[in-house]
Amino acid sequence: MNARDLMTTDVETVSPDDEIGEVLTRLARVDFNGFPVVDDGEVVGMVTQHDLVHLFQPSDRTLWIPVGLPPFLETIEYAIDLSWDELDAELDLLKHAGKPVRTIMTDDVVTVDPDADLDAILDLLADDDRDINRLPVVSEGELVGIVARQDVLRAIRDERRAD
Repeated sequence: MNARDLMTTDVETVSPDDEIGEVLTRLARVDFNGFPVVDDGEVVGMVTQHDLVHLFQPSDRTLWIPVGLPPFLETIEYAIDLSWDELDAELDLLKHAGKPVRTIMTDDVVTVDPDADLDAILDLLADDDRDINRLPVVSEGELVGIVARQDVLRAIRDERRAD
């Protein structure tokens, strides 16, 4: 079994110039959680739910206040969350919606050749250093398919059931 056997050939993609708001809307309508970012047929990045969620992190709205007690030998830090939840999410969306996907995409994309065997694909999907859920399949520099983690799991399940 190799990437060619596992891949989906009808791959939904986005362009590096697509607006974040548009990609977020598209992602809400599909049953997967990321798109390859393609420019002239070449995979130049990946954008995932994870990338988009980071736009709405309130960590920059936490104020850390050091409070010292006499004789000020030690201080205690208190965190105050300055976010207003729904309003903040709406403001974040407005702030980022018109920006191009290239500003948040992962540009260090791991791809495989159509002839990559199952063991090589498993090694990439199970890598401890990277959280890879889908592998673009590239032939001669062009995207020809995608292998998702669940495609591999289904194939292994089906193979075991057949035995």
